[in-house]
Formats: sequence, C-alpha cells, structure tokens
Amino acid sequence: MITKNLNTIRIIMACVVLVITSCHPDGNLQPEGQWELSTPTILTPSIESVIVLDEDTPNETITFSWEAAESSEGYAVTYEVLIDEIGADFTRPLFNSESSNNGTNTSLSISYEALDQALAFSGFRANEEAQITFAVKANSLSKSSQTTANLNITRFESEALPQSLYISGTATENNNDLSQAIALRRLTDSNGALSNIYEVYTSLVAGESYKFYSERSLPALEFGGSDGNIVSFGDAIVANDSGQFRIRVDLDNNTYELFQINFWSMVGTPINGGWGGDEPLAYQGNGVWRASINLLETGGFVFRANGDWGYLLKRIVGTPNTLVLESDAGNQGVTFEDIPNNQTGQYFVTLDLSAENYNYAFEIDDTVVEPIDTPSQLFLFENGTMIEELSANGDVFSSSRFIPMQASNSYTLNSAMDGSGTSYSVNDVLANSVTPDGDLVTDAITLVESNTTFTVVSDRALRFTIDFSAPELTWSYYNFKLFHWQVWDDREELQMTYSHPNTFTVTANLTAGSDSKFISPWDFDLGSDNPASLTGNLINGGGANLLNIDTDGSYTVTIVLNDDYQTGTYEFAQ
Repeated sequence: MITKNLNTIRIIMACVVLVITSCHPDGNLQPEGQWELSTPTILTPSIESVIVLDEDTPNETITFSWEAAESSEGYAVTYEVLIDEIGADFTRPLFNSESSNNGTNTSLSISYEALDQALAFSGFRANEEAQITFAVKANSLSKSSQTTANLNITRFESEALPQSLYISGTATENNNDLSQAIALRRLTDSNGALSNIYEVYTSLVAGESYKFYSERSLPALEFGGSDGNIVSFGDAIVANDSGQFRIRVDLDNNTYELFQINFWSMVGTPINGGWGGDEPLAYQGNGVWRASINLLETGGFVFRANGDWGYLLKRIVGTPNTLVLESDAGNQGVTFEDIPNNQTGQYFVTLDLSAENYNYAFEIDDTVVEPIDTPSQLFLFENGTMIEELSANGDVFSSSRFIPMQASNSYTLNSAMDGSGTSYSVNDVLANSVTPDGDLVTDAITLVESNTTFTVVSDRALRFTIDFSAPELTWSYYNFKLFHWQVWDDREELQMTYSHPNTFTVTANLTAGSDSKFISPWDFDLGSDNPASLTGNLINGGGANLLNIDTDGSYTVTIVLNDDYQTGTYEFAQ
C-alpha cells in the first residue's frame, strides 16, 4: 500500500515539472508583437513601368519579382500579388494571386490574357492605357507587410468578349441578386459554332433596370446601354414595359432587342380546332410556360407566339424534344420539323425556354375533374328565357347553329325546358381568348353543376359542344375577312368586325376591277349568285367571286349571315 502511494506521488511530481517546463517562453513562439516581419522589396517590373499587352501573344507573361521579407524569428513567409486601381486600398483588388510554388517563391508570372481580363472586368477599355497600382504582400502567421508600386498597362486592341452572359437587376426575376443571375442562351452560327449572340426568355418590370454580366459575381464584364445599344460598363437599361420578353444581345454589333411574348400557345392537329385552334400556355417563371391541354388526336403541332405565324417553335431534326425558332434555324445551322405527338388525353404541356436547352414535355394530368351525370336533355337560357335546345349524342350535347349572344346578358344551362331541372355553369366567361381575332377561335372550359349564371366577354355568335364525361364546355366562333385582289398572291385580307347578331363589317379602300370574297380560312368561303351587284345573297362554297367594284374608293362592306353560316346577304356602300 505504501509502495503504491509513493508511485502516485512520483507521477504527480513529474507532471508538475513538465507543466512548468512547457510554460517557459524560451521554448515556444514569441508572443504576438514581440517579433518583426520586414517588407519585401520589388525588383520587377520596375516602378512606373509601361507595359503593352499584345493580343497576338496572349500566353506571354509579365513577371513580378521581389526580395524576400524576413521574420525576425525565422518563421515561414508566403506571398501574394494584388493589383488595383490607383488610390484603392486592395480590399477588393482587380487581381489577386499567391506567388508560385504555393506562395513560397518570390516571383509570380501573369499572362497577358489574365491581366487583360482583370483590367477588362474593371472597366478599362480596349487599347487604352490603364494606370494601376500593384502590391507584393508578405504573410507570416498573423502578421503581414506589403510594398506597392504604380504601373501603366495598355490593354489588348480588341475588346474582351464573354464566354457566358447573365442578366440581373431590379427589373428581373432574380431579385437583383447577382449570385442568382439568369443565364442567357448562347446561340450558334450557320456552321454550328458558338456565336456572340445571346438570348433569354424572362420577365421584366417596367421602370426598373437591369444589366448583363459575364459572371455571377464581381468583378465581371458588365453591359448596360439604352435604345437598343449595348455599352460596356454603361448605365443600367431601364425596362419600358412589364411582361415576358425574348431579349437578344448581339455582342458583335453591340446591340440588344426585346420582343414581347404576350403568350405562347400550342397549335396543330392534337388540339381542339386543329391548326385553326389555339391552346395558350401560362407563364410559370424562369422561362417556362405550362398548361393542361386535352390532346384529342395524335399528329404534329408547333408552339406559336402571340398568335403570329412568323414566330413558331419547331423540333430540331434528330433530337427527342429540342426546339428552335423556325425563323432562326438557318442562322443556327439546324433543320426543323413539326413536333410529333403520339398521346391523347389530358396532359400538362410544358414549354421550357430556359438557357440550358429549349425543349417541351408532356405529363399526364391526373387532376382532371370527375364526370358529371349526363342529363337526358339540355337547354340554354338567356336572362331566364330558354333560347336553345342542344342536341344529344351520348354524353355530348351540341348546337348545330351559331347562337348570337350578348355581353350584357346572363346565361344558364338546365336539364329542363322550364328551368326547373339541374342547373349547370362554367368556370370562366365565354369567348375569352388571347387570340380574339383569329380565324377560328375556340376554347374548352370546365363545366360544373351550379345555378350560377355565366356571361360572354363580348357580343359573339357561338357554337357549343358540351361533354359531361370530361366535364367541359367547348365554345367556338369564326371571324371573317374580306379578301380583295387582282393577283391572288398579292391579295388584301381585310379583317371584319362582328356585331350582334351575326353581322360583320369593314370599311376599306377598294380597287375597281378587283375580285372579292368573304372568307374565314378555310372553313367558310362565301361568294354570290349575282357577283356584279353591290348587294345580294351569299352562298358558302358555291358562290362566284364578287366583281362589283367599278370605281376606286372607300366602301363600307357588311354581311349578315344566317345561323348556320351557309347563306346570308352582303352590301357594299360607298
């Protein structure tokens, strides 16, 4: 027991001696502030040197060298080179790099290209002399020292162009956070090589501003401007209008252009109305549009902007789902085709125009409303008065005629002629379309069991199909044009204005000796059985071209159609 206690005492005494020895300052680092770090001495480039960067030899280097700094206690020293504008304090330098060999060598070689990029990112213009200051900074433990000198560097003759481009600002979708800047897509040229043309589909806010950047952080190349002209490090561009836009930037010509996208829509064989129909997609943000669409048939389709046949997205041949704007395909060196479709049913259709890859996708919509029990009869009421009995075919009711409806009236559907049966309504106003002036305008809206009245957005003559198994109501109407020509390929297509009931009118300058017809391409083609007269009857598909203008001048032309649009009357009044 005594031996054990003696051993314990010896161990404790040894630890005490060890602790006392370890705390002696002669065997440890000098306390903070009790040793010195000298400053490095710059050797090259010499003070106030003038250097001209040659873009033909971008890999040539400038060597920064210096005499070593020393720690009074012999601690290790590392170095870094910083470049900044004259008068700056190096807290956010234009360039910063440790010396070679992980910062231990007393030199650093920087390529012409790297120096030119650093100066470009800081707003110094091409082929101009930049007056800068550089520092060699020595670091040892927590101490540092530095020596500075001035230097004049002339940039490359040609302006630096970015390899990527981003948009950011208060007008954009990224909340003015440069780290979340929205990428632009870099387009290819006719040979398939990358061009200096970029574009992005995005939203802007009127009165707010934005710029284009080469990086998602600073320093970076910055591009502002105004009135369609790009200026390197210019003022931010102010958005004139709110909405979705395609913004295209051409850095070869220093220009930008905006094309407002009021809507993208799906047009073609699969949709209601086919190539004469139009199923709009809703903007989701970040260059993506989406809608739930009932695909009625298989077959080809396209995406169309603003109802304009000049702005079509089609599939690039040989790709599963990559899209290209038809009018740009030749400039980008690709071929295109109508987009194929093998699906039928209710699908979410997504159009993704973000920078990574313009593409589309289909996804089954399993949120479809459950069917409604199909009544044996169905009637349309206007202001409480029954005006139409719809024809039944299984779960589907339809009207064979175009029913003149007015925006000032209210409408209901009911399973009984006297209105005492089950009432039905819809979840939107009728005739509400993003393309109201199309040839055939149609849409499908959800049918609900409800006694709520519904309305029409403007006076229109509508034809209905109501499917209780969907359940949905599909409405459609036609616009008419006065075709007027001496040479068919040079014809005028004069849009006529609808008024209640089933009346279309246009006032236009007409040319003597010209042919005329009333057409809604291409379902209705109305000519006359008395084509030389200024008034007469109209016949769909069987009437002759009107040849009734003997004197050049302004005419008000009116047609009044019967409910089936197969016959009617016309009048030319000067």
